[in-house]
Amino acid sequence: MKHEQLKGRLITELVNFFAPDYRRITHAIEVLKYAEQMLEEYPEADAEIVIASAVLHDVGIKPSEAELGYNNGKTQERYGPPIASEILQRIDFDAAKTAKVAQIIGNHHSASRYDYLELEILKSADRSVNQLDAQQGGG
Repeated sequence: MKHEQLKGRLITELVNFFAPDYRRITHAIEVLKYAEQMLEEYPEADAEIVIASAVLHDVGIKPSEAELGYNNGKTQERYGPPIASEILQRIDFDAAKTAKVAQIIGNHHSASRYDYLELEILKSADRSVNQLDAQQGGG
C-alpha cells in the first residue's frame, strides 16, 4: 500500500473512532508529522509500521476512559493493541506488520521491551508533541 493511501485510510479510521474528540485526532496527526520527519533520518525504519503506530498509538484512551473512567500510559498500552489490530485488519494491513504495530502501541509509554527503531521513533515523536502541547498550554 502506498504511504499516502495508507495515511488516508488510517486517518479516516481514526476520525471515525475518536469523533468528535478533535484533540485526540489532531494529536495523532501531529505525532505522525514528527514521525515522518524522523523517517528521513532513519530510512532503514519500516515506514508503514511507523505511520500505523503514529496514527493509532492512543486508541486505547477511549476504551480506558469508557471502562475505567480514566486513562494513563499503562491503560493505553493495555487497551490500544487489540483496537489497533482490528483497525489494521479492516484496512488489509500486513499481518506481520500488524503484530509489530500492536507491540509498539503496547509499549509506547514504558521502558522499551522491544529493540525496534520504529518504537523509538514513535516515542520520540509523541514526546515532542506532548512537550510542545505542554508549552502551549494544551497539556
